[in-house]
Amino acid sequence: MIRDWPADERPRQKLLRFGTDKLTDSELLAILLGRGVRGIDAVDLGRSLLQNFGGLRQLLSTDVEPLLRSHGLGPAGTARLLASAEVGRRCLSQRLHRGDTLSSPDAVKKYLCLNLRDRQREVFVCLFLDVRHRVLACEELFAGTVDGANVHVREVVKRALVLNAVALIVAHNHPSGVAEPSVADRSLTRRLTAALDLVEVRLLDHFIVGDTETLSFSALGLL
Repeated sequence: MIRDWPADERPRQKLLRFGTDKLTDSELLAILLGRGVRGIDAVDLGRSLLQNFGGLRQLLSTDVEPLLRSHGLGPAGTARLLASAEVGRRCLSQRLHRGDTLSSPDAVKKYLCLNLRDRQREVFVCLFLDVRHRVLACEELFAGTVDGANVHVREVVKRALVLNAVALIVAHNHPSGVAEPSVADRSLTRRLTAALDLVEVRLLDHFIVGDTETLSFSALGLL
């Protein structure tokens, strides 16, 4: 059992003494889980979960039901894992508080990547900005299926006017993992640009979030 291990090897004591970055994924999970099950300590249970789900990222982005069916988790363990994942997402979202200035395109790209990459369905997000590129709102306007979301240009324009935005960044994910812009993506970007231009709102960029990369329409010369 873990309590019989040398003190410096126990996950909790190891974290407090050496820091979080010194722990393996299975050791971090062991701390979250709090305990193992009969015949399996918490570290081995964490290692088993990582193997079964394909890694830490896949585990923490899994829906409730597969987690509940996993040996050794149960409702309490499942709740702890889901709560820890949500805490991370909320920390990320706080980086784009109302009034923050978007001074770094890379920071926006990183935020959108971490927020959208593991979604199981396609989601369309809008960042509404004022004249100084401060955040007015970050909203998920449309959600769809694993292979698409119906985006209504009229609703995007309407929301921009309500918020008195002068600039906009949009983004959506590809659950397939491939970030390559589709014909529909290119068409949507052209229609958004044209419609927003009519009300003097500038579309600054359109990001597509895939599994391993996030593409920018602006960087690709498509805007």
